[in-house]
Amino acid sequence: MRLDDLEESQHVEDSRGRGAFGGRSIGIGTIAIALVAMYFGVDPSLVLNIAQQAQPTQSAAVPADSNDPKVKFVSKVLWSTEQVWQALLSGTGRQYTPPALEIFSGATATACGQGQSAMGPFYCPADQKVYIDLSFYQELQDRFKAPGDFAQAYVIAHEVGHHVQNLLGTSEKVQQARQQARSEAVANAYSVRLELQADCYAGVWAHHANQQFRILEEGDIEEALTAATAIGDDTLQKQAQGYAVPDSFTHGSSEQRVHWFKQGLQAGNVNDCNTFK
Repeated sequence: MRLDDLEESQHVEDSRGRGAFGGRSIGIGTIAIALVAMYFGVDPSLVLNIAQQAQPTQSAAVPADSNDPKVKFVSKVLWSTEQVWQALLSGTGRQYTPPALEIFSGATATACGQGQSAMGPFYCPADQKVYIDLSFYQELQDRFKAPGDFAQAYVIAHEVGHHVQNLLGTSEKVQQARQQARSEAVANAYSVRLELQADCYAGVWAHHANQQFRILEEGDIEEALTAATAIGDDTLQKQAQGYAVPDSFTHGSSEQRVHWFKQGLQAGNVNDCNTFK
């Protein structure tokens, strides 16, 4: 993947190295009270826990260090999504507000609840932010056998696709439909369609980013398709339990994910990403 013509996004934050209290500030006075409590035989952790709960959550995210090659890569990919989607949405008379992207380690507080590394990269519509623990990229290579920088870029582009869905109102409509669904299988089917559309949007990004910045090198598309295949619901379920249960799919089968990414890549048209037909 060629990054030479890409700039770095100004919307990348880094919350790695946050303290044990997950970004909540515990003052010196509170610590002193805890020590006094310990002197009188009271468990000091009770004081600290109460103080922590009483404190408003404070974001410990700071502008990311672009000297870190992994951070620089994420920042450049995010910048390319900003350029592509700003142009595409402005062409329809809509304004594109780019999401922030927070790099975290282990766990982080979000407007959608506690984010965990085990969840993989995710998008929170409540704070319009993409979250990623960079250790996922090693897992993508080792566990899912999907190495390569373009596979990593596809992951970011997919989550940004969810942001586009949020801006267009698609996410809210799907959430309402899921709540009114007559069964869990039907609700899951709506989730699958939302995820497949995000895959298609990732393909749309790749199409236009390559036109604008010539990002693609030999083997890049294969890397993305390998990643899409590796994280299909059927593939993951067969690995975990030996068989697949389609009614429980939430992201789509490997074949579906590959199909919709290729659809967006080849067409480069948002209108060709209607997975809800």
